[in-house]
Amino acid sequence: MLGPAAHIASASSRCPPAGNLNVTAKPLIHFNDGTEARAVRWRSESGATPPKRVEIADDTMTADSAYRLAAEGTALLWRSDFQNARQLLQALMRRIDRPRKPKRKQAAAAEAPGAAFHRHRQVQAQRAHTLSMLLIPLEGDYGIPLRRAPDVRLACSEAWGEPDGEASVVSLRELLGLIGAHEWRKKGVDVPALGAHIHPYYGVFAPIRNEYVKLVAQATLPAQTLAFDIGTGTGVLAALLAKRGVARVIATENDTRALACARDNIKRLGLEAQVEVVEADLFPGGRAPLVVCNPPWIPSQPSAPVERAVYDPGSKMLRGFLAGLAAHLEPEGEGWLILSDIAEHLGLRTREELLALIDAAGLKVKSRSEARPVHPKAQDASDPLHAARAAEVTSLWRLVPR
Repeated sequence: MLGPAAHIASASSRCPPAGNLNVTAKPLIHFNDGTEARAVRWRSESGATPPKRVEIADDTMTADSAYRLAAEGTALLWRSDFQNARQLLQALMRRIDRPRKPKRKQAAAAEAPGAAFHRHRQVQAQRAHTLSMLLIPLEGDYGIPLRRAPDVRLACSEAWGEPDGEASVVSLRELLGLIGAHEWRKKGVDVPALGAHIHPYYGVFAPIRNEYVKLVAQATLPAQTLAFDIGTGTGVLAALLAKRGVARVIATENDTRALACARDNIKRLGLEAQVEVVEADLFPGGRAPLVVCNPPWIPSQPSAPVERAVYDPGSKMLRGFLAGLAAHLEPEGEGWLILSDIAEHLGLRTREELLALIDAAGLKVKSRSEARPVHPKAQDASDPLHAARAAEVTSLWRLVPR
């Protein structure tokens, strides 16, 4: 439960440009707790506005009632056992994910380029919005004042910074995401091509797609003196290049969390003497014989900051990398572009458009190596985007100036 009124706040990668993703604005969520009107700090990583309608919910509320209210846009502020709230969230998921017959208009629209993808995104956005209606109170130190609640203080501090003493409210779904990210950060992700673990931070793309790392591990290096890793994210490719013997690697990033994450991973791996992580928008100063970039693969708008490592609106980062590459390559140097063709299979970008961008940048393709992904969704025939995922190929394009 939220504390007494005296403790309530009064007011208050490899990613494209995102800046500091920590909460800076302090919007309030308003509700009546049964005795008085309250106003408490609202937390939302996606920047969603606070729900306008809030009801107090507890173990007496049925899943059907909760689903009806959430679907109508009424938020449910939980005041009972935390584990029961998790069970209710799972019940809401089951109701949302019930199989439904596709509408005729949707079936016809599936033939249009990108229609299935955009429809899938709309469905996912509506699903996320409904599930976000189940809310959890947090005390000023990020503690949860509910029975059987886990200690999430460290997970919240890692994502939002040190607590400032303000009570707040957050979506249970988002809170569970923070908890999961904390576990990944603690345990790390095994990267076989690196022979080590990478520890991703909340909001930074985790290197779980091993095929693209393996492509970089197997490609012949044009030189071992210097390399740039553009949009380094967790620092995995910069670390890999250093492990392969590149004497100096400059890894760039402009996202606050990713900068901290990459520096932490480089330190954990003992590569600080070889790898320098710098804050920069795409390229550092100077030229290098090898410039590597693994931009977001899907040219679409992210719905939350944590999606910026996957979605690149208008292919902005891809275009920026290609446009500036020639000016940052030494003579006989190479640019390595790591890119999936999933956007082509989704009807969001054609191969001809990609080749045109390469040509317009004064570049040509020296060679290309490819690998097929082995992640579970590529094998899941029930996935709405299965056809695209099953056909997907990840490539390492070796680019040189014309």
